[in-house]
Formats: sequence, C-alpha cells, structure tokens
Amino acid sequence: MKTISNIILSRTDSIGDMILTLPMAKAIKDHLPDVKVFFLGREYIRAVVDACIYADGFIELSDFLKDDFLINGKKANAIVHVKPLGSVASHAKKLKIKWRIGTTNRLYHWNTCNKLVKLSRKKSNLHEAQLNLKLLKPFGIIKEFSLEEIQSLYGLEKIRPLSKEYAHLLDNKKYNLILHPKSRGSAREWGLHNFESLISLLDKSRYKIFISGTEAEKKLAKPLLDKVTSAVTDITGKMPLEDFISFIANCDGMVACSTGPLHIAAALGNHALGIYAPLHDIRPQRWGPVGKNAEVFVVNRQCLDCYKNKMSCHCIQEINPLIIKETLDRLNKK
Repeated sequence: MKTISNIILSRTDSIGDMILTLPMAKAIKDHLPDVKVFFLGREYIRAVVDACIYADGFIELSDFLKDDFLINGKKANAIVHVKPLGSVASHAKKLKIKWRIGTTNRLYHWNTCNKLVKLSRKKSNLHEAQLNLKLLKPFGIIKEFSLEEIQSLYGLEKIRPLSKEYAHLLDNKKYNLILHPKSRGSAREWGLHNFESLISLLDKSRYKIFISGTEAEKKLAKPLLDKVTSAVTDITGKMPLEDFISFIANCDGMVACSTGPLHIAAALGNHALGIYAPLHDIRPQRWGPVGKNAEVFVVNRQCLDCYKNKMSCHCIQEINPLIIKETLDRLNKK
C-alpha cells in the first residue's frame, strides 16, 4: 500500500476508550512498518496518546475540522472511524481523504466512507479492543487477536518521570493502592459505602491507600473522604492526566469500576481490579480491563431491573468488599 503514508484513528470519546484503541497502532505498524499513525480525539485525552510509543502524534478534534487541515504539512491518506462521529466522517470526505473506513451500521457512513466493514458491536461476544482491531481489515490486517496478545500492544512506555511533588507521597515499604470510587457518570458504581468498608478491612501497616478522581468528583466523594481522612491520602483533582498516568505507573494496584484510570492501570501491567455490573451493554467481557494483572469482579446473574436506573445497580453493590480485600492480600508481596 505505497499510497498510504499516514493513517488517522478517530476515537473522540473517553480515556478508557482511547486506551482500548491504542493497540491498533502497533497492529498497523507490524503490517505496514512505514506508515505513520495519528490519533484523533479531544484535548483532554492527549496525554494518553503522548505516552504511547506507537503513536506518531495526536490530532485535536477542532484542528481536524478545519478546512486547511494537514498532517505535518501533508494530506491525510486514511482515516478509521473507530468511534463514529458524523461531523468527523463528513469532514473526512470533504478533505478528500483517500481511504475512509467505517462500519456498515451507521447510515451516514454509506455516504461518507468508501471502505465499509460489517461489524455489529452490540451483538458480538468480542471485547471492545478486539472489535476495534477488526476495523483494520481494509488494510489487509485480518488476524484474530486474543486478549493475551492485545496485552502487549498498548505501548504505554513514554511515561514522564514522576515529580518529587508526587513521588514523596508513595511508600516503597507498602503496597501503594489507588481507589477510584467515581466514574464521571460513565459506569455503574460500587458505592462509597463499599469503598469505606474495603478501607476499614485493609491493614494500614501493609497498604498506602490513595483516593483518586477529578476535581468535580472530589465533591461527590466527600462523604467517603470525610469518614476515612486519617486512613487515606486524597489526591482527587490534584494531578493533570500526564502526571496521574505517571503516578499510576509508580503504584502497585488500583480498584475501580469501569473507568479510564482502571484501563490505564491494566495497560501498564499493574494490578487492576475492576468491579462490574452484570448488564449486557457494560459487561466485563466487552469492557473489562485488558492486562496481564487485571481481574474483574461481577455477580453471577443476569441483571434486568437495573436497566431502569442508569446510575445505580444493586447487583454491583452486592459485591463483598471482603472478596476485594482477600484478592489484594494475595497480590500484595510487600
């Protein structure tokens, strides 16, 4: 494919989604070693792409939507709509990008894309990361990737050194554990009361516990923080994403529901304990963390009534904190 010198992977939603898209870059470079791979997304995700050794650059959404858009002074050759967005698809056609790849189940792709892949995410039993890789079929990449293979494709190796400001918070004699109780509304949550119980169960002589989250989530997590102040270190809203990635890399493990930080921890090879609801659309088989030290916890039942409430789920909140504690104790070698 000598006509292709660069490929844009468009993923304009959240941090976790971008993490699960990163393996596409390594798959492309293994098949087309001379091609440059760029990720298109929203500015707040940039730090994720900057940390990937297989990414040749990040394109901010508003920059792409300009009529004079170029990549390092050159026209874009190909774009893959990993996360379909009508405005991006329309503009890619307007820019006359030669290869425009999208799925058949978006009607506007029939008018804006010239390479269509038949792919139904909702009906598939594959993981999101595996489904993303199927969009590379027009480039001749038809390999069926196992989750074990995907674990080695992230390339999160350009991690900035942890600043002294944050490094001094860590305790090298203890297991440094991040608890991320909120989800910015992107996932069903385990509940602050369960995190409080977990904190009470953990041996503080063996664990250094951090509570993380965005500045907005700090207010939501305040009832928990008020109760466990002396037992944890509050880092909510204190780090930009690039520093938080470095901090995660220097910790040992994380407990969270289906959030971006959990996927970062898994991609870095840390102990990533994900707590999930047994709902089909958000099941761990589709959205679970993928990493050599990732584990998921979900009750063994089909949840039906929780579909009526988009945020709360009694099924996920029934997961016993003692199970998480026992798992952490098994993993904690310090």
